[in-house]
Amino acid sequence: MSHELIEQYDAWLKVDGPAALVIREHLVPVEGPDGVVFPATFAAGDGFEGGYNIDRFPDGSNVCLIDTVGSQANRIEPLFATECYAGLVPQIVIKAGDKRVNLLEAGHRAGDAIVRCSALQEELRAAFQAVQHGDCGPLAKIAPTSIVFGAWDSRDTQAKLPRLVASTIRAFNVRELTRSAQYCPPVDYAALEVFSEEDRAKAEGDKKNPLAKRGFVHVPATGTHGGVIATGGIRREATFHLAALRMLSAAGGPETADALRRYILGLALTALTHVPAGYLRQGCHVVLDPDKPREFKMVYADGHREDVTVTHQEALAFAQAAATMFGLDPGRMIDFQTAPDREVEFETERAKKDVSGDTDAGGKRARKASAKQQK
Repeated sequence: MSHELIEQYDAWLKVDGPAALVIREHLVPVEGPDGVVFPATFAAGDGFEGGYNIDRFPDGSNVCLIDTVGSQANRIEPLFATECYAGLVPQIVIKAGDKRVNLLEAGHRAGDAIVRCSALQEELRAAFQAVQHGDCGPLAKIAPTSIVFGAWDSRDTQAKLPRLVASTIRAFNVRELTRSAQYCPPVDYAALEVFSEEDRAKAEGDKKNPLAKRGFVHVPATGTHGGVIATGGIRREATFHLAALRMLSAAGGPETADALRRYILGLALTALTHVPAGYLRQGCHVVLDPDKPREFKMVYADGHREDVTVTHQEALAFAQAAATMFGLDPGRMIDFQTAPDREVEFETERAKKDVSGDTDAGGKRARKASAKQQK
């Protein structure tokens, strides 16, 4: 392995290096720039009435959230479970009943309940505790993407890792649409004496009526969310916070810390430069706008910006070299019986203790609850 390959981005890891790498991608619906897209919908709460998240401003403009930072992370992270990338990270699977869940698919990553309630519990707790003491090495050996995309061990040690790579999709100056539909049963069930005409009259138009729920009567659905047209365009913005990367440390001296930072840098660059799938949900399929090139900028602390070019293949080659230097074989055959890859069982008894707070780590919670009761 050449020193040029492994050291090519070392200037970014220095104290006076760039603050961040920023990618801005202009997107369009597959139907065209004036096509309709369906943003994410959110439940009501905290003064929000529910539905689309649209921020409106006094000048009449608005910004609509198409895909959240958390959703984007959960879409990108499973990349590292696919054939070309799986060797870059430990492949850890939790078997729960008949289902096998890769750690890369767990919504809360290393802090997820499905991982915490397995044989990995003690190992991950120790890794999170090491993070709290300034050593990210143990966690990087188990769940490095939890460092790249962020994690919060909120149910145990309270260790927090900020997102190094954050991506969000927003639409600008949207026009909201509504849609209506009408379900018509194929036959007249009242005429077939399944129920009475009186029952049908009560049920039609009442979505909560059992006959409507089961599809026996006409059911109208009017004025529901119908998507948006983004007159101001759709944009994906992805940021890699190099300033936060430089804060990562590891026990074992400068060489160990350098190996860790290079490894995480390689994973982050691979994720950042990969063009993610544009099919976000039913009715929301977006692709790159061929008329507006992707912007890739290096941003410094003093605010000045420079164009930068890192291809996905360059990022992948660097990630493979950095993984090797970190002690991981990116070309290995994935074998869940051999470290660093493994398959562990979800343990119901651990989960029951976790729910009740009756665990070693839950002692803090139990003591706090006891203290509150005494008050």
